[in-house]
Amino acid sequence: MAYECLLINEGTVATITMNRPEKRNALSLAMMQEIQAALRHLAGQTQTRVIILAANGPAFSAGHDLNELARRDLNAYRQIFDVCTQLMNTIHEISQPVIAQVQGMATAAGCQLVATCDLAVAADAARFATPGVKIGLFCTTPMVALTRAVGRKRALEMLLSGTAIDAHTAADWGLINRVVPASQLQEATQSLSRQIADASSLTVTIGKQAFYAQIDLDEPKAYAYAKEVMSMNALAADAQEGISAFIEKRPPCWTGR
Repeated sequence: MAYECLLINEGTVATITMNRPEKRNALSLAMMQEIQAALRHLAGQTQTRVIILAANGPAFSAGHDLNELARRDLNAYRQIFDVCTQLMNTIHEISQPVIAQVQGMATAAGCQLVATCDLAVAADAARFATPGVKIGLFCTTPMVALTRAVGRKRALEMLLSGTAIDAHTAADWGLINRVVPASQLQEATQSLSRQIADASSLTVTIGKQAFYAQIDLDEPKAYAYAKEVMSMNALAADAQEGISAFIEKRPPCWTGR
């Protein structure tokens, strides 16, 4: 499909770039639908091992487009937040890891997007906030991903105060994985992507799916699920190849089976 809000670069490490810098990459309904469509498209490309979600301009994303939230009816609001929720679910459902490459401010649903991505690398000038409380619209849907990333007390501090945190604080709190100088952001994200892409695509898919399946289970149920997944994983050709390669001190040759 043709994208109006995005730039797409396909390959082993694919990149989706939000390209509405004049709107601070606000997550309009069209933008969210395009990101979801792009993710689904790339998920179906067997050569794609990792997907980077990046942005052009001074902001990563300012969150929902407030022009779409003014003077609408209940059904319109439900549609916007339904599509947003579907987008976040898609990030977790597809087999490839999705890495946020954050160069600037990520606020409200933009912060939610970062928290939802499997991994995140940020420039040292990046900032993160859930400031909805300041305009009378609490960041309730961003709260879901944020709480799971940083925990209750830290999430509530961001949600109730609306105050932004810097990139180093975000890394310390677990919202992002690492902070680098802006000049190194793209290379650092690519480097992390290549490390993941070097692994068996089957193994990464199994691992990502298992991670989200077990994360909210209590410990006994999580172990019961995980041991079954690991047992089945051990039967895979790539697992046997990886074990043999380690024993024989040679590089593995993955087949994705």
